[in-house]
Amino acid sequence: MSDIKTQPAPLLVERDSARQRFAGICASPTRTSRRSGFTLIELLIVVVIIGILAAIAIPKFQATKGKAFYAGMRADLRNLATAEEAYFYDHANYSNDLDSLKLTASNGNVVTITENTATGWSATSQNPQSWPHFCALFLGTAAAVAPATAQGVVACN
Repeated sequence: MSDIKTQPAPLLVERDSARQRFAGICASPTRTSRRSGFTLIELLIVVVIIGILAAIAIPKFQATKGKAFYAGMRADLRNLATAEEAYFYDHANYSNDLDSLKLTASNGNVVTITENTATGWSATSQNPQSWPHFCALFLGTAAAVAPATAQGVVACN
């Protein structure tokens, strides 16, 4: 009797699976294989849709900005009225100098005191980026500046 040692059979399953993995990495894509990602046409369609949405949103944003400037002009004239009254109580007359009133206009607004009397004053506020572009206010015996028609009421056109 001879001792014959038998060797285990090679594992073909492992070799086949390794060969398949290697073939999947190195082989060029075929028509049947599926690639992931977006095509150029799909990306262009997304860019066009974003552009259309931006074209719709920008005019709405510009109108909102104009309304904010308009509100700033009105607020500047109301603040001027408060500052003028405080100055009047301290000095017994109205001021025609914005620095003495310590009034700072909103960004882009130009506030001008057009008339100053012992018993009244009138002023305007302008901003070229706002609609309406011009607001006015008068108080006391000062002459009304169009579009202001009622004393102490800010009016704009």
